[in-house]
Amino acid sequence: MADHQQDTELDEGGCSRRGFIQFIGVGVGVVGATLLSPPLRKPLLAHTPDRVLSATDMVMVRLTINGTAHAVAVEPRWSLLYVLREIIGLTGSKIGCDRGECGACTVLFDDVPRYSCLTLAVEAENHAITTVEGLMDGEQLGQVQNAFVEEDAFQCGYCTPGQIMAVEGLLRKTPSPSADEIRHGCSGNLCRCAAYKNIFAAADRAARMKRK
Repeated sequence: MADHQQDTELDEGGCSRRGFIQFIGVGVGVVGATLLSPPLRKPLLAHTPDRVLSATDMVMVRLTINGTAHAVAVEPRWSLLYVLREIIGLTGSKIGCDRGECGACTVLFDDVPRYSCLTLAVEAENHAITTVEGLMDGEQLGQVQNAFVEEDAFQCGYCTPGQIMAVEGLLRKTPSPSADEIRHGCSGNLCRCAAYKNIFAAADRAARMKRK
């Protein structure tokens, strides 16, 4: 009873101690929520090559992925690999080293193999991007994919999408590659399981399949 009476007694300013504590608690909560809230996004900007953008500006880009046009809002710092996987939902391209050393993220950039982890999404505008999903015809595997299956050219399989895209890019440029050209064409992709012999055999088989 005494504690209740003390809590309800008004001080000279007309506020009880309980009321003052409640006021302080609300104020702290508001400040905390403000500090923890993410900063507001800046408005979308048009992407033009001569515009200087900050890392967190959002820009609208139009990407052509496997023959399909996608209009997506991206930050200028986002890699093509990130946009393919996290924004568009094409997860065939794998995150390996994420610094251009392993080749697991290889895609075709205007038919040329390229590391998507080192390519900004804004760079890919007005270019044709092909991922491993784009080699399929519905549920049917493409010729290079079939060749990898037939030659057992994988073990853990993590590097396989990138290996397939490297071979696909090679064969689009050189339909009848020599053994040295195959090794050179695959040299930018690492296989931690060391299945290189079978990968090279798959590339040779795929070349013969495409010629037929």
